[in-house]
Amino acid sequence: MDPRGPGPLDGAYSDVTLAIIAGGQGRRLSGVAKGLLEVEGRAVVERLVDLSRGLGDVLLVANAPAPYARFGVRAVADVVRDRGAPGGVHAALVASRTPWVATVACDMPFVAAEALRVLLDARSDAVDSVCFEVDGRVEPLLAVHRASLAPAWEALLVEEPSLRQLMARGRVAALPERALRAVDPTLRSLVNVNTPEDLARHGVSLPR
Repeated sequence: MDPRGPGPLDGAYSDVTLAIIAGGQGRRLSGVAKGLLEVEGRAVVERLVDLSRGLGDVLLVANAPAPYARFGVRAVADVVRDRGAPGGVHAALVASRTPWVATVACDMPFVAAEALRVLLDARSDAVDSVCFEVDGRVEPLLAVHRASLAPAWEALLVEEPSLRQLMARGRVAALPERALRAVDPTLRSLVNVNTPEDLARHGVSLPR
């Protein structure tokens, strides 16, 4: 029995770790750690942790983990510092205790479990990463990766690549937009909240 209780992905994905990439402070949001922003009275990071129920593990990548301590999630720091999202995802691969890692960014409050399920079900022996492609661009912050990519990615981080560039060095299954719209018609799972205008537009609030 999963001590985190029942969840929409129960039982099927014990070989996957959910990694929440916390990033830095929200400079355009009064310096608030973005994972502490609230939707319907709950912190975004808490909403994202809910996605881990039924997965094998959950971790938080945060170089300043203190604001998230109350959520009781294992926290790890970047192995290669000052590389932004690529460094954060690499740290998750290094720290994973499972062969696959599903990544979500802490400024994505509305990731749907069914969207994550679509990515997880698209894994195969022939791919290293799975993501969605929208308007001709891959969406790298909601994705699934093999943990075994970590050494190759660490060697590449010296080049300061984007996350898209890192993923492109491996075998990527980029699922078409229609695959996401089938379970998330408005693509809400890909919404990022980074500015005061984003807060107002999406019904997100600063922590109380």
